[in-house]
This record gives sequence, C-alpha cells and structure tokens, in this order.
Amino acid sequence: MTAIQEQSAPIPPLSIGRRSADPAHMTARFVDPLGVEREVPWLEAAGERALEECLPIRQFPVLKGRRTAPGWWWSASDRRLVPYGFKAMRTQVMMLDHDPRVVALACQPVELLWRGRGGKAVSHAPHLMARLADGSGLLVDCAGPFGAGRRLVRRAGHVEAAAAAAGWHYRLVGPPPCVVEANVRWLAGYRHPRCAGGRLPEVVACFRAPLPLMEGVRLLGDPIAVWPAVFHALWTGVLSVPLERVLHERVVAVAVRARAAR
Repeated sequence: MTAIQEQSAPIPPLSIGRRSADPAHMTARFVDPLGVEREVPWLEAAGERALEECLPIRQFPVLKGRRTAPGWWWSASDRRLVPYGFKAMRTQVMMLDHDPRVVALACQPVELLWRGRGGKAVSHAPHLMARLADGSGLLVDCAGPFGAGRRLVRRAGHVEAAAAAAGWHYRLVGPPPCVVEANVRWLAGYRHPRCAGGRLPEVVACFRAPLPLMEGVRLLGDPIAVWPAVFHALWTGVLSVPLERVLHERVVAVAVRARAAR
C-alpha cells in the first residue's frame, strides 16, 4: 500500500508489542444490502462477505459546530455514491478513490467485536473499508488535524491484527500533506469518465516523453476541450506528475501506461 502510505501519514498503534485480541474469536457485525443486520465470525465475514456492498453500520449524525456535515462522495472506483460522516473521512475517501488499486469503497460497513481485559466487550467500527484489485481488503481509521485519540490508537492494534489474520491491510492515517490534498481535490473534479471524452489514447501518445502540461495540451488541440481529458488522465494515473508540488500548467507530466478510464 505504498501510495496510500505516502499520501497520508500512518500513525503507529500504541498496542505495538502488546498482546492483541485473537482474530479467530472476533465477531463482525454488519448490515447487508437488504438492510438486514448480521453478526458472524470476523474471518468468515472477511473471506466470504462483500463488505464493501454493506450499508453503514451506524448513522452519521449532524453535530452542531462541526464545519463539515455528513454527505455523499461519488466514487470513480465503483461508480456509486459513498456516504461519509466528517471532513477527515471525506478526505480519505477521496485519497482512496484516487488510488488505482482500489476498486470499491464503503464507510463504516463493519463493526468488530471482541473481549478485552476481564472479559469486557469491546467494539470498533473502522471509518473506511476498501476492496483492492487483488481481492483483499483495506480498513482505514482517520485521524483529524490534531491526531488520533488514545482509545482509537489502542484499538488500532487489535484491528490491525484482525486485518492481517484475514490477509487484509489496516491503516490509521493522518491528513495528507496540504499540497497533495489540494492537487488530488482539484483532479477529483475531473474523475468522472465523461471528462476523458475518448481522448486518452491521444493523451498517452502526446506525453509518451516528458512534457510540460501546457505544451502537450497545445499539441492536442483546443485547450478548452483538451484540459478535462488531461486532468482525468492525471486522476486515473495515465499521466504522472509529482503531486507533492503545486500543480500548474508548466509541471512536467509523462504517460505511465494506458489504464482503463474509471
């Protein structure tokens, strides 16, 4: 998961070196696409259930004073609306949608339950779940600009162990760098396949050798018609630019390889 690690800084769980709950004894609670709540062993849910198709395990409340209310994100990965609950969650949904290895997204589709110290029941619903192209899953918890709370960081170790036992991945991540987030947010405005306009083969051919964006656009034709296709190519990864630098018309881009438009 290199790209995700580079774009959003991972936060190490406090439980590293501590004993985690046994994933074989963990339970998964989820609401299937028909709205029926189910509870099965975690390893069964991870291996046999399409959790990315499940409904959110709980509602996202509108909280007074919060600047970002719950909303919907149109996912280019699986072409459907994905609900999110707060700003950090929306940002990480966007970053995952930008990753070419992600084929489906869901917000809080599953809650893990296990027994803690003294047999006390503990539960945790990771903020995000992504299905990867290799068939495995990714669970993500989102920390805000001031970091993650100690309870979340502690529980992250148990969720990480559960994910690893199922052949999945887990990340507790902070916000991406400001420039990276701003660049990806701009490109996200061109994530819909209609922005390609059937021009991706031309874009790939034009940028086969490194070329400033503006020069390539002029070679391709009318800038008004070409820019959306170029931005879509940058979103999908058909074109590559250093996202850690401010994106502008003189940034040098190069075609990586032809990918199907998402």
